[in-house]
Amino acid sequence: MRTLNDYFITAKIADISTASSTFVAIPDGGKIIKIFSALQAVIATANGAITFEIGGTAITGGAISVAYSGSAVGDVDTSEPTAANEVAEGGTIEIITDGASTNAAVLYVTFVIRR
Repeated sequence: MRTLNDYFITAKIADISTASSTFVAIPDGGKIIKIFSALQAVIATANGAITFEIGGTAITGGAISVAYSGSAVGDVDTSEPTAANEVAEGGTIEIITDGASTNAAVLYVTFVIRR
C-alpha cells in the first residue's frame, strides 16, 4: 500500500550486458521499500545480475536477477529490501550490473522510497 510519504526515482542503465555502475542522486531521505526493473530489449547467454549499494554497503534483499531465458521487451522484475536500505538526502544509490548477459539492452530501475 502506497502512502503520501512514498516517492519514486527512476534511473536508466544504458546497457545491462556491460559491467558498470550507475549512481542515482537522492533528493529526500527515507527507506527503499521496493525496487522495480523494466527491460527494454531481449538479453541472451546469462542472467543479468543487478545489485544496489548505499555508501559502499550492499542493500540487503535488494538484488534483482534479470532472466535471459524467455526474456522479452517489457519484462519486469522486483525486489523488496529488508536492511541497509536507508538513504540520506543528498546521498546516492549505486546500481551495479555484472555484465554477464549479452545483447545491448537498456534497463530502467525504479526505487520506491518511504520518507
